[in-house]
Amino acid sequence: MPSPPLSSTSLRIAVLGCGKIGSTFAFLLARAGNDVTVIARPMSARLQQLRRDNGIVTVKDERADVQIADALDEQIPYDLIIVTVVDYQVDALLPALQRSAAKSIQFMFVSFSPERLRDAVGAERCSFGMPFVQAVLDKDGKLKPTISKSQKTIMSQQRWVDVFNAAGLPAAHEPDMPLWLRCHVPLCIGFESVAVAGERRGGGASWGEAKLVARGVKESFALIKGLGYQVYPKSKARVSGLPIFILTFMLWMFSRVRSMRELLASGKEECKALIDRLVEAAPRAKPAIKVARIQAIRPA
Repeated sequence: MPSPPLSSTSLRIAVLGCGKIGSTFAFLLARAGNDVTVIARPMSARLQQLRRDNGIVTVKDERADVQIADALDEQIPYDLIIVTVVDYQVDALLPALQRSAAKSIQFMFVSFSPERLRDAVGAERCSFGMPFVQAVLDKDGKLKPTISKSQKTIMSQQRWVDVFNAAGLPAAHEPDMPLWLRCHVPLCIGFESVAVAGERRGGGASWGEAKLVARGVKESFALIKGLGYQVYPKSKARVSGLPIFILTFMLWMFSRVRSMRELLASGKEECKALIDRLVEAAPRAKPAIKVARIQAIRPA
């Protein structure tokens, strides 16, 4: 089934980072009639796959025609740039994003310091989001997306929520996206850290390892409060208040779900970088926190 022709209402969109999440966004946004450019790392296997296929191809041999590049063209006035790399990779891209003529730039990853991203590109064109889609790229670079109406990507601006929904990407508005992202960091590092421990043991983390991670997660929430923020939303506030035993049990059980353990163990480098951000911020917390508990769950 070919992509529909571009209309007068189509948007010029660039997706910076074309792994499984970026590819899913690009595929559906292009199929909805938008003019999409995907940008992959120079000399990467993914870039070679995209150029070989001259677009994004699914395992069902559905195709989305997109433009392919290995660097952001700073002169193009994109309506939207969607940045899907992880936090520790984005710093190298910020100068180009800052110089870009793009009208809007949306950062789509967990960050403990979203303000630095906003300040880099300007508050008037910065927005945030968190992707909630599942997808796989097979060894040939073909995409297998799994779109569920029960899992909605959340975004700080209603305009982009509407664009995503129109493209078949379930989305919802989140009014305080920066705080949501900051408060997601303790859960992100907790699940990634226990997943790495579980993979190292080949079948799940030990109770002692899960308890160590639980203490690190609790201390990370304490850091957020020590920096003057509330834990948001209420679901995360409830997690932050769980007894250590309950949180340990949750993490211990999670590490025994093989599919989730393998998926999140791949975030080892993200986990390490986010923990480094927390440790960097720790001296500003009042009252002081037990930063060693956070450092203790940093994967080796």
